[in-house]
This record gives sequence, structure tokens and C-alpha cells, in this order.
Amino acid sequence: MSSEPSSDVAADLAADEARRLKLYAYLDAREHRRTYLWIMRLFASTLLADLPAGEVSAALSAAERRGDIAHGESRVENVITRLKQLVEWGNLVAGRREVVASSIAEFQHGSVRYQVSKLGVRVQRDVDELLRTTEGAREVSRELLPAIAAGLDELLARLSRASYEHARDPGSDAAQKAVERMAEQVTTLFLQHGELAATVRDFYAYLGQVVTRYHLAPEEISGFRNLLVEYIQMVVEDVLRYTPVIAEILTRDEFGGAIRHLLRLLTPSGSLGRDVERARGRAAADWRELTDWFVDRPGRPSQVTALREATARAIGTLLATVKRATSGGGPEPGRRAELLQLAKWFDESTPAQAHTLAAAAFGLHPARHISPAPEHDGDDEQTPWADGPVVDVLVTVRSRGERTRGRTSRILDNPLGREQLLAEARNADARHAAAVAELASAGGQLDRVTLSADALGTLCGLLTDAMAQRERATDPGEAVDPVGGLTLRLRPESGGTAVIHTSGGVLELRNTAVEFSTGGRQ
Repeated sequence: MSSEPSSDVAADLAADEARRLKLYAYLDAREHRRTYLWIMRLFASTLLADLPAGEVSAALSAAERRGDIAHGESRVENVITRLKQLVEWGNLVAGRREVVASSIAEFQHGSVRYQVSKLGVRVQRDVDELLRTTEGAREVSRELLPAIAAGLDELLARLSRASYEHARDPGSDAAQKAVERMAEQVTTLFLQHGELAATVRDFYAYLGQVVTRYHLAPEEISGFRNLLVEYIQMVVEDVLRYTPVIAEILTRDEFGGAIRHLLRLLTPSGSLGRDVERARGRAAADWRELTDWFVDRPGRPSQVTALREATARAIGTLLATVKRATSGGGPEPGRRAELLQLAKWFDESTPAQAHTLAAAAFGLHPARHISPAPEHDGDDEQTPWADGPVVDVLVTVRSRGERTRGRTSRILDNPLGREQLLAEARNADARHAAAVAELASAGGQLDRVTLSADALGTLCGLLTDAMAQRERATDPGEAVDPVGGLTLRLRPESGGTAVIHTSGGVLELRNTAVEFSTGGRQ
């Protein structure tokens, strides 16, 4: 019975997700995509746009004359069809208004008016921003890091002032002004963090796009060398300089209580409804997200840690790419320029010339092809080479133009080594099974037995997995050994201490109880 509500909730979430994804349908429509885009730009360009089909048709006439949309798309009957389709997708909302009309057709065209939906205008806004964005690197707003650090200190000072004035007289002008100044600081702080996070994501997305390229032009090599030596170093240095300061403020013991008090002060007195989207910083989830960006948690590294790791990987990959491009990839010079010239010839040639060029460049003469026949010949002599199967080009051919020499070495059979490896694997499995059995037999009396080295190793592995699930000391944790079927549970226990004796010493887990279970029994 308990599964029915959860399945209903999952179905509702899936239906809502499908409804929201339909908002993007007009961007990839099979027909009239440009017309849909111009209609949505018209509605999103003006606040509280409330337009009938006739006004939309008049606005599209200029776009049709410029050739931005197809001929005839500005006709009223076509515009009405496009507007109804956008209403069905959820981008527009239809309504009716009283009008003075001289005919039924005029009444139908003027009485139905259309407005853009909230999600529809957000989709169109993101689309326009995407179309304006260049494909080059985006500068990281490094100056926002010291601003965030200073903004947190300023926020705590304004919160203290607002709390003082609110405690004296909640309805006074001084209290309201202090709360407003605190709200201004909260909004500024989250706007700064949002801009910083967006620029960092865009910059490293571009960097990831670059490091996947195998060949680089000489001018690109110079630019990436400056990118490595100067810009990435400055970004990482600023992050390492200001992140500890920000993390120290966000992890203070009194910071959590201060945020809860801040949220109470920023809660509106009147009811805005459950579906109102409030500004950033007015919910506890916003502050958790801000903290997770700068502070590492058990089993969940911060975005700053991810940034450092991504930087190290990108620098290594870019250095290898620059070294390969400047050294020529081996004793023979690289043939990138020749391959590009050959591609240009192919692009400029006719189909007949392309066949001749391919035969001359790659030696694809049927009478001269003396390679051994494959075991399963699936080629069709009637199929042109351009329509045939795609052949993978080796790295040595792409970089140095070398052909493969000889065959690969055969793998020698070593029966003695194979038996030795199998014996070592069986011995490891037996020791692991004995360790699991030892932990299971200890049960709830770990403090009375002394664990062997193998049992301690298995226990430490389970403890590591269980601890990684705990964000706070009051959270439980659980880990399962997939081979032995042993389950370890960590349960918070105030004042209790789990004592584990081993041959190398004593392990104590304070305020924690350790439990084992196998086969569903504890």
C-alpha cells in the first residue's frame, strides 16, 4: 500500500517533466521553425505583451519582407495556426477580451489575445542568450572571489544590526530599514556567486573542448601556451587565496544559527502562495548550495576541489598536445598541412575528380591491391569507395604518415604462471571469507574479541564506505560487502563508544554504535 503514493508521485513528476520539455519543441520543429522563433521573440521583447493575431501578423510582415521568415507566413490564418501550436506546447497562454468588431472574422481575430507564459519567456531568453554567445573562451570573473569574502562579513554585520533593531521594536522604521539592507546584501552575494559559478563552468567547458583536439595550428599553440602559463595560473591562485577565508566563514559554529535567523527575518509576513519562486538566498537549500561550492564534505568534494583537479588534468593534456604538435610527433615531420591541403582538393573537386584523386593519394587501384583476402569478404565491387565501410585511421598514419609494419606479436601461453595466479586468487578469496566470518561471529561484542589483520582490513574498508555516507556526526551510515554479504551499520549513539581490539592496537569510535548483519539477521 505504501508504494502506490510513491508511484503516483513519480508519474506526476514524469508528466510535469514531459510538459516542460515541450516548451523547447518550437526550436526543433520540422516546419516553420523560424516563424515560431520570431513570434516568441515578439512576445518576449515586451513586458506584459498582450497581442491578438492581427497585431502579430502585422509585426511579422516586416520580417517576411526582409526574408527572415518564409513567404506567406505573415498571413493571419497562418499566424493563428502558429499561435495555437505555441499555446499547445505551453509557450503562450490564450485569453479573451471585449472588442468592437465589424465582422465575425474580425471578432474572432481580435477577441482572442495571447500572452507569453513564465516558462516560455525563460526558454526564449535562454535561447537568445545562447545565440549571442561566442564559442571562444569566457573570462572568469576572478574579482568576485574577494567580493564574496567581503560580502559574507558585511552580511553578518548587517544581520547583527537587523536582529538588534528587530528585537527592540519589530515594527519600527529602523528595524524595517535594517532588514531591507540585509536583504540587499543577500541578493548581492548570491548574484556574485551565480556569476562566478557561471563563468567558471563556461571557461572549463571551453577548456574541455580544446583538450580533446588532436591537432593544433601554430597560432593556436601560442595562444594556449599563454592560457596555460598566465590565465589558468591566475585563476587557481585567486581560488587558493580566497577560498579558505570563505570556507572559514561558512563553517563557523554560529553561522548555521545565524542563517536560520536570517531566513526568519526575510520571510514575508503576507502569503505569496506556494508556487512563488523567491529570490536566491531566501531558502536553506540556497545556502547549502553556496556552502557545497566552497566546502568539502565527506564523500562529496566541493566545486573548488573539482576546479583544481580539472585544472591539473587540463594542463597535463594541453602540455602533451603542445609537445606533440611542436615536436612533429616523432622522427618524421607531421603531415597536418598536407592532409588539410588534400581535404581542400577533395572539397573543390567534382565526383569524378574525387575518385581519381583518392586513387592517386591512397593507392586505391583495384589491379594493384595485392593485400591478402580477408577471412570474410563483405565488399561489393559495385559500391563506390565513398559509400563503402569506414576504416579507422591509426594515429601513426594521421601524425607521421607511417604505414603499419608486420603483424602484432602473439601472446605466449604460460600454464605455470596461470596456475600461480589462480592459486593466489583462491587464497585471497579464502582469507576474505574467513575475515567476513570472523566479523559476523563477533556480532555485537567487538569489544570482547581481538580481530585479526585480515578482519581489520575488511572492517576498515566497510567503515570507509559507511563514513562517506554521513554528512554530519548525527547521520547513520551503512556499507555492504558484496562478496561476503556482510552489512555494517553505523548508528549515532550519544555518549557511547564502540571499542575494537586488534593485534596492532585499539580503535575507538565515539558517539557511534557498530552493528553487523548477515542474511537479514543481526
